[in-house]
Amino acid sequence: MDGDSADTARFIAAHTAPSHAPLVGEIILRLATEITPIWQASEDWLARAGVAPPFWAFAWPGGQALARHVLDGHLPVAGRRVLDFASGCGLAAIACAQRQAASVEASEIDPLAIAAIGINARANGVDVIALPDDIVGAACRWDVILCGDVCYEEPMTRHIMPWLRRMAETAEVIVADPGRTYRPGQGMVALAAYDVPTSRELEDRDQRHTVLYRVEPHAAAAR
Repeated sequence: MDGDSADTARFIAAHTAPSHAPLVGEIILRLATEITPIWQASEDWLARAGVAPPFWAFAWPGGQALARHVLDGHLPVAGRRVLDFASGCGLAAIACAQRQAASVEASEIDPLAIAAIGINARANGVDVIALPDDIVGAACRWDVILCGDVCYEEPMTRHIMPWLRRMAETAEVIVADPGRTYRPGQGMVALAAYDVPTSRELEDRDQRHTVLYRVEPHAAAAR
């Protein structure tokens, strides 16, 4: 491990603890136990290294709902190639690997998230390939694409949705949304819903009603 990687691993170890997401007790994750210290630490890190806020340090409702759906067998992934897009802590990716996906990739643009995905995958004894770049625009090489809680900002939604609709022409694309403002109203077919316990440190309520939607391709969405 090089110096930068060792420093990143030490940062994650110092500011998280082995934990379990409320809806997915089978999977162990390095998560923040108190929001303020990790956010302040990441602000300090950001000033030094240009690292984004620590979204990776929390199990957000979308990722929990996707992981639960996969682990319960409602979305078959065995033998399929899976992408966990904007993976955060890697929760949905780990669930897919546990359910015998042929391959699992998890994309993130934050280097701390990339490191956390690797640490969490190893803690659960599974293989997840972490992709450290913005992959929007890449050609489809997956059978299933999972997206947890990705419509929280208008620029993000505008950036990703045309690409996800193109991916939906050849892959099964699932977005798990806990009622964020910028989820598209058209071309999204509801598949399942989960009430996910959450923290008022992160959300404005004690649980989030999170709906899993299948993304339709451009032609279907336009009808």
